[in-house]
Order: sequence, then C-alpha cells, then structure tokens
Amino acid sequence: MPVLATYFSIRRGRDPFFKFFMRTIFPRTVKEYEKKFGIKFIGWYNVAHGWDFDNVIMFDLPDYGTLDKLEADESSRALGHRAGEWMFERHHSMFLRERLSSDLEYSG
Repeated sequence: MPVLATYFSIRRGRDPFFKFFMRTIFPRTVKEYEKKFGIKFIGWYNVAHGWDFDNVIMFDLPDYGTLDKLEADESSRALGHRAGEWMFERHHSMFLRERLSSDLEYSG
C-alpha cells in the first residue's frame, strides 16, 4: 500500500484555528474518508525542516487508484487533486518501497 506523507506549515496567527480544526473537524473528515475510500490516518507529527518546524500528516492509501476516486468525488476533489500533485513532488511526499502495491512495481 502506498503511504502519502504531506508536509505543511502553519502561518503565525492561525494556530488557534488550526488546533480547533484538528480537534473537531479533522477527525470526522478522516473517519468519513476511511469509510468511503479506505484511506487510513497514520499520524500527524511535528518535524524539524531546516530552521523551521513543519508538520507532516501520513495517510495509508489502499492503492494509487484511490487518488482518482478522491478527485472524482465532488466532496473530496480538492484533496484528491492536491494529493495527486504531492505524490509526484519529492519535497511533499515520500514512498516506502517495501509498501509498494501491485499497481506500482519497482524494478531496479
């Protein structure tokens, strides 16, 4: 299964909104996506990235076709589009080779 790890930072002044979102809205959204698309939330971590402290959210995707399903659904289109872009930008995502599924095979 692919793992999506996406980095983001919180701009100054938005921390209270972010905390509210992560405590109330985010858990409901994650449960909905898990039920609807099979996406599993792995964790949310603070990481040192250069001089800054960024955040990283990790999701376990059933397969890469899930990104197409996310983009096709009206309620998750923006997430699916961003996730698809992040998957192919090294700065924003990483793949763990041991977890590659049959739809993406590594030959090296």
